Amino acid sequence: MRFHNITKDDMLNGDGLRTVLWLSGCTHACLGCHNPITWDLKGGIPFDTNAKKELFETLKPDYIDGITLSGGDPFHPENREDVYQLVKEIRNTFPNKTVWSYTGFLWEEIYHLSIIPLLDVIVDGKFIQALLSPNQPWVGSSNQRVIDVQTTLKQPDLTPVLWKS
Repeated sequence: MRFHNITKDDMLNGDGLRTVLWLSGCTHACLGCHNPITWDLKGGIPFDTNAKKELFETLKPDYIDGITLSGGDPFHPENREDVYQLVKEIRNTFPNKTVWSYTGFLWEEIYHLSIIPLLDVIVDGKFIQALLSPNQPWVGSSNQRVIDVQTTLKQPDLTPVLWKS
């Protein structure tokens, strides 16, 4: 797994004060993407033990609400296993922190992945420039959904339940 940046004390990519891990690799290539530099799976730098140590240090303070995974796409097929292992470790180390993830995939395409039960919120769907939605919190375009993962997983048919702050 490769990444581009770890943003500390972020208030733009999820509820509360967060750490954001910007991963490499995205095949969606959305027109108007705010972060096309992260598309290349081989871009950025390796997520090694030093990067993990830095990430975990940023999550330690009580005032940090959690982590947001973005990119690129954390659900790029080549990222999935590494992201799953990382989130498992984050959950074990910081059980009171929330985990958000952005993805261009739809819930209906990824709900079966092993990482899903470890997440609190997923913002799903490709960014569509024609549906730009600057006044809607946490999304770039109005087709994207902010899904409450834990509530959704309790639905018999797994129909997405939108997250409410």
